[in-house]
Amino acid sequence: MKVKVVCGKVYEYIRYDLKEIAFPSSLPDPPHIKKRRKLTWHERFLVLKEASRLYAASWVRDIGPDLRPNDYKKDEGNEGKPSGDKRRTKEAEPSTLEDIAVAARGGMETLRPALQKLYMTRASSYRDALKSFIDGYQEGIQQVMAKKEVSEAQQEGNTQKTST
Repeated sequence: MKVKVVCGKVYEYIRYDLKEIAFPSSLPDPPHIKKRRKLTWHERFLVLKEASRLYAASWVRDIGPDLRPNDYKKDEGNEGKPSGDKRRTKEAEPSTLEDIAVAARGGMETLRPALQKLYMTRASSYRDALKSFIDGYQEGIQQVMAKKEVSEAQQEGNTQKTST
């Protein structure tokens, strides 16, 4: 009798509790939310296909055409016509992202100088931005102090005229 009760408790635990622990059910939606229908397998496939296409296109934009020459060989025939991002292939200087990507392929020895260059560039731009901010802030303080002195001088002049 005890074995039957224990087996029943274990069965109920596995059937109800363990399922809730492993895959907890979310809170119910508020009443004003309308339920959407589930997508069919074909619609799921189309969504996945479009998402992967957009993801791949974003990588082409980020990396640039110089690092993916095989994709752009077919476009060499129409060099006279610039079309979108493809005209960037003839840039004089590669972008920072392209430098780091090329350096990463070469290993740590080539990646370290590229990262140092990146950090030094960022540090100098931050320093310049901070310097220009401080200069602008000091100019603003000088303008406010000048206005304050002018207004104090006017108030003193007005009080002297009224007292005489």
